[in-house]
Formats: sequence, structure tokens, C-alpha cells
Amino acid sequence: MHWTGPQLNWNSRCADCHSTDVKKGYDPQTDSYRTRWAELDVSCEACHGPGSTHLAWAAARARGEDPDQGDLGLAVRLDERSGIRWEADPKTGRPKRSRPRSTGREVQVCARCHSRRSQLNDTHGPGQPLMDGYRPELLDAGLYYPDGQIEGEVYVWGSFAQSRMYHAGVSCSDCHDPHSGQLRQPGDQVCTQCHPARRYATPGHHFHSAGSPGASCVGCHMPATTYMQVDPRHDHSLRVPRPDLSVHMDVPNACNACHSDQTPQWAARQVEDWYGHPAQGLQHFAPALDAARAHRPEARALLQALAGDSTQPGIARATGLARLGGYPDRRTRTLLRQAVDSEDPLQRLGALDALGSMGPRQRIMAFPLLWDPLLAVRIEAARILAPFPPGQLPAAQRAQRDKAIGEYIAAQEFDADRPEAWLNLGGIYTDLGRYDQAERAYRRALDLQQGFVPAYVNLAQLLSSRGRESEASRLLRRGIEADPGQPALEHALALSLIRQQRPEEALPHLSSAAWGAPDMPRYSYVYGVALHSAGHGDQALEVLEAAHRRHPGDADILYALATFNRDAGHIDQARHYAHRLQALRPDDPRVPPLIKALTVEHPEVQP
Repeated sequence: MHWTGPQLNWNSRCADCHSTDVKKGYDPQTDSYRTRWAELDVSCEACHGPGSTHLAWAAARARGEDPDQGDLGLAVRLDERSGIRWEADPKTGRPKRSRPRSTGREVQVCARCHSRRSQLNDTHGPGQPLMDGYRPELLDAGLYYPDGQIEGEVYVWGSFAQSRMYHAGVSCSDCHDPHSGQLRQPGDQVCTQCHPARRYATPGHHFHSAGSPGASCVGCHMPATTYMQVDPRHDHSLRVPRPDLSVHMDVPNACNACHSDQTPQWAARQVEDWYGHPAQGLQHFAPALDAARAHRPEARALLQALAGDSTQPGIARATGLARLGGYPDRRTRTLLRQAVDSEDPLQRLGALDALGSMGPRQRIMAFPLLWDPLLAVRIEAARILAPFPPGQLPAAQRAQRDKAIGEYIAAQEFDADRPEAWLNLGGIYTDLGRYDQAERAYRRALDLQQGFVPAYVNLAQLLSSRGRESEASRLLRRGIEADPGQPALEHALALSLIRQQRPEEALPHLSSAAWGAPDMPRYSYVYGVALHSAGHGDQALEVLEAAHRRHPGDADILYALATFNRDAGHIDQARHYAHRLQALRPDDPRVPPLIKALTVEHPEVQP
């Protein structure tokens, strides 16, 4: 509740959703706002666009000219429910829309505010595609649990997009009256509009006493999380409760939210006893996202399967694609090429996230998306293609890339009251070779937020690349003083000290980073390498073996364990880790010569 930061204010964080036709009007030169709005609340025009045509319609009607009664003169008609009925599918018994939903206009109008997203401009209006003015977040750690349940404050859309109901054609106004802000029916009756009570509101379905919390549709399928201590938000993924996932992934489940005195194992057994099989549901992507977050060996295959599974929610597939950047094999490249051509903009965005962590050969796939019709996709393509030297590009590609880079910069300048925007500007200016502008951008980010860790790290890297290493280390020490205990700053300072030929001085900082962020395998890997280089071989192996237990799918850690054990004369252990690396990364060019050397030089030791 401490809204004391310089950019944590109504103009930046609240106005766009809680008012109508807001123009933020931030001036970075004076660090001040001249914010304007049409109405200081959510009015008709917030969803239906300019009201002038509606007024003309009303005036014509008053004159007795009998204008089209169905049109109402609205600039944006949200009529996807018009003439629609929900009936039971004779094959499945599930509700089925009498006519498929042909557009996503209504959901996208709602998502402008009811989603976790970045705002790209304030010229975007209702009725325009969501991603022409906003970039929605994917199912990232800290925002969503690996099974897609809400964790952070994500404002509904990202969970609703995972639901079977969304994919069946349900719109927001099937359940909510947008004008009153109330449900169309009270409580569970909003569910039994489509799901017949005789089938679902019975102990044969929910196995609880009538009227109890366990008999509630919402209680089981839309559990609430309270934010800001006062605001309960319901998860709109409308998922089947999965206590079995809680057993393996430590995610919450609706059963144990009530039965807090019981274990997830107990709840999972109950569900299987009731239904004769483990719980299922639509969303099957949890193992893939969980493995990716933990850097487990099975992550590659699971992510590839998720990315190629058209039965899974688009937002989950896009998240899987984004995580494939660390697994650049032939199958991944095929999936990314398919995603670049996808009709789903989230798939295209996920592909760009992956390509951004790959090398130039792979990034070439992003060039067609410079012409994407959606701003969010176009500017992400521009960002990852910015490092390509202009002289290496055909004239048409160069012109389109420069245009999209201009749009990217404009989107960041729109958010110039936030340090993240200046960080982004610093990054693209660095990629473009405009180093003075990059330095000014990073320093501006730190002016806005003194403890903004990424700006310290990036600015220090920039200073180092320009031969100003001592200045880089002083900057990082200043950052540590401003925000002690930040692993990213400790790691960056250690690297700076190593570049200054001060490795022993760097070791305590590498240790702080590795143990301060055990979920970051890179920190442990670098610490282990530094220990080995400093002659502390046994300690290096201890650090790396502990990191491998936490992240068994990290290839760099496996390679270091194989080579360091070889150097220590532990040939059986070296072969063990080398063959694990081969199974994990069969296309890794480091593996064949390593295994060959271990075999030729030490034939007496068998794998």
C-alpha cells in the first residue's frame, strides 16, 4: 500500500482504466503531467467509442425519422450475443453456442482494462484490436502459477483466455451485465443459465451437501485471491480442481482452500475415488511450464509438445513458445517458423520472445513480422532485429525495420514516466550503436527510481564495453548501497572485478549472488567456474553439484561438471555428466569431442 514512488500515481497507474479517453500528457523535460480526460469515470464512450453518431441517431429518432432501431448509432457495436442461444450439445451434454462467435471484439474491449498488460500509446480506442495499443503478459512466474492459476494481480483476461468457456465462444457479457457491473444472475445461477442445475447442482457432481461451500460452482471452479487486503478476485480459468498438481508442483487447489487441515494427497485421492480417474480438465500445460521454470531435463520435449498442441489455450502455447528460446534445436526452429505465420497474435508474440534470446541466424525468422498489422508484434520484431547492421539488409527490410524501430521508441517515450521505459530505450539505443543516448536513458531510469536494479546492471555493462570499467564498478557499488543484497548487482560487480583482473575480490560477490538467487542457474555456474579458475576445485564441484540438483536441465552446469571432474581425475563422474549432457542436448557441439576425449584418453573406465 506504499504508493510513494515517483511514477506510482493516478496519471500513470490508474487513469487509463478508471477514466474515459485519457491523454496522459507526461513531459520528461519538466517531469510533470498535463493529463486530460473526457470523463473522470468509465462512461459509455469508454467501450462504445465517440458518442456523436449516437446523438445524431437520437436526434433523428426525436424528429420521427425512425432510424435503424438495432444500430443505435453506436460507433462500436458489441453485439456478439445478439440472437445467440446456448443449448446442450447432444453428443457431449455441454452447452454449445447456437452460432459460433465470429469476432473477439467484446472480449478485447474488456481486456483493455481487465488484463495485465503494458500500454503502448493513448491513441488506441475501443473496437481496435487489443494488441494495437497494449502488450498483454503471458503466463509468467510471479503472475501465474505453472498451471495457469492466478498468483499476481492479473485482472481476469489472462485466466479467462485459458478457459474452456472462452474457447467455446463465451463472452464477458454472457455472465456480466456491463452497464450495471453486476452478474446477470445471482451466485451460481449465473452458471446454471447454461449448465443445467439438474446435472451439475447435485451431489452426484460435486459430492458435497447442498448449500455448503463445496457445492458452489464458483467456490470450486473460480477460487478467489484477495489483493490489496480488500479486493477478492476470482480466477476466470474455470478449471477443474487439480489437487494432484498440488502434490507435484506446490500450486494451490480449491479443495485444500476449504479443507486446509488435509493434505493435497488426501484431496487427490478423494477426487479419484469420486470420479474413477484422476482429475483432468482442459488445461494440460502445467508440467511443461513447471519443468521450464525449474530447468529440468524434460522441459525441452514438454515445451515443444505444448507449443505444437492446438487443443491447448493460445496463451499457454505462446508461453511455451517463449520458453523455447533456450532450446534452439531443429524441432524448436520448426515450431517458431509455424508460430511466426500463426493467425493468433499471441503465438507470434511468443515466437518473438524466443527468438530474442537466440542468435542472428534464428532471429532472421522475425523479419516478416516487421509488417505485422498489430503494433505490439511489430515493435517486438523491431527490438530483436535492431542489432542487424543496416548495410547488411535489403532496402525494403531496412526501411521497414527503421519504421518499426521508430514505433518502438515512441511506445517507450509514451511511458517515459516509468523507469522500465528508459531501460528499454537504453537497450535499443545500445543495439543501434547510439551509446551516448543509451547512457542518458539508463541514467534517467535511475533518476526516476534510485533502486532500479536492471538499469544499474545494463549501464555498468555499457560503461564496461566503452572502456570505463572502474566507473562501472563504482556504479554497481552505489547500487548495492542503495539496495543491499540484490543478487543481480553482486553478480555484475563480480564480473566487473574479474575484468579488472581482481578474481579473488570477485569471489565473495559471486557467492552472494549464487546463494542469494538459487533459482538463477547462471549465477551458480559462473561462481563454480570462478572457483575452479582460482584453484578451489573441490569447492567448485560442490557448488555446481548443488546447482545441478536444483536445475538438472541446465547444459552449462552439466558441461562444467563433466570437464571439472575430468580435470580432477574423476573420469567416471566426468563421463556420467557428459552422457547426461548428451541426452539433454544431442545437438550441442561441445558434447562429441568431450565424450571422444574421455573415451580415447581413458579407455579403461567404462560409462
